[in-house]
Amino acid sequence: MAKKTKKARRRFFFLGIGSIVIIVGTTLSIGKYWVDIFDKYHEKNELNKELENLREKEEQLKVDADRLQNPDYVARYAREKYLYSKDGEYILQIPEEK
Repeated sequence: MAKKTKKARRRFFFLGIGSIVIIVGTTLSIGKYWVDIFDKYHEKNELNKELENLREKEEQLKVDADRLQNPDYVARYAREKYLYSKDGEYILQIPEEK
């Protein structure tokens, strides 16, 4: 009878160790997946912000492209930005105060 209880104890011991190993492995695996999900969630939020910024920039570029279709706007833009002048026109550059 002592032999059977010793075998039973040994069996329960190895079964317990095996169960603990499986539980720890499963917990670590699930934890890793949660960390990955958390990282992907933050990455998604950052990419959504970047997408919104790019959409705003696209809208501004569309407005600029529409303006550049107007020859009067192009002429005024060139005079202001690149200091071009009409005949008989003088350009005075005033420094901006900060």
